[in-house]
Amino acid sequence: MANMKKNLKYNLIWLAIMIAGYIIINVLEFAGIMGQFAETTLVLIGINIILATGLNLIIGFSGQFSLGHAGFMAIGAYVCALITTAIPNALGMLLGLIAGAVFSGVVALVVGIPTLRLNGDYLAIATMGVAEIIRIILNNLKITNGPAGLYNIPMLATWPVVYLLVCITTIIIVNFIHSRDGRAVMSVREDEIAAESMGVNITKWKVIAFVVGAATAAIGGALHANYIQTIAPTDFGIMESINILIIVVLGGIGSITGTFVAAVVLGLLDMILQNFGTLRMVLYSLALILIMVFKPSGLLGTWELSIRRLFTRKSKTKGDA
Repeated sequence: MANMKKNLKYNLIWLAIMIAGYIIINVLEFAGIMGQFAETTLVLIGINIILATGLNLIIGFSGQFSLGHAGFMAIGAYVCALITTAIPNALGMLLGLIAGAVFSGVVALVVGIPTLRLNGDYLAIATMGVAEIIRIILNNLKITNGPAGLYNIPMLATWPVVYLLVCITTIIIVNFIHSRDGRAVMSVREDEIAAESMGVNITKWKVIAFVVGAATAAIGGALHANYIQTIAPTDFGIMESINILIIVVLGGIGSITGTFVAAVVLGLLDMILQNFGTLRMVLYSLALILIMVFKPSGLLGTWELSIRRLFTRKSKTKGDA
């Protein structure tokens, strides 16, 4: 009972932080401090956070090296775009998000059962192949308008929608990680043989983490489609998977807090370098190299911001006093 009360207290604190963040952004917009360009940057950062936290679950917590995230992002983008084009309102957006996440999860389940028996480089190549197959299928379907892609998609992914979904997806992933199921997933990451000897079904938990990560990728893709309003198969190539992987590695593999920090840092860096034209990508790449040279484990390593730990430390300090 005491643990339940403590968990409720910590969840309420996180809820208050999320509400405070929403209010601060609203105030900045109302005061004219945050313009359209800053809002676009905020939305893109939010979408990258959703994409990267899902990939971090697969790579950082289940220990599976996947390069297929862009494929699942593409599924979410196209499914949601087709639905919102037919139903251009909030209901259509909700249905698109759910349908995209479910469809992507089903595809991840089908491809995950055979491919997740592989490890390391072999798994990376297999998932990259899956993403390329998805892209080629989208490139050849009539309903997706082939190589031309879809355009005039209703702009339903406003920043409050993106902010809400960042909060929801983060809560789901973090609660999953800290649950009994999450501990089973992490045991597979640490030592598959030891985990299996203790009765953990390693294939099952690899697939579950893969499916959850794919579903969040679909949500990120859906938001991307309904914010940019134009998508094409070329948007979801291998470089998109690598861009998401960069955020995970830069923040720290196995750190959700690090993923947030890296997405914000890279988003702001990209915004600041907009004025440098073609030199922007050179400076961006140089900044990434310098960060990885001096912080090879990522900006935060495996460190996590924990309200529970802060309260525990305070109580210990009072006890010592």
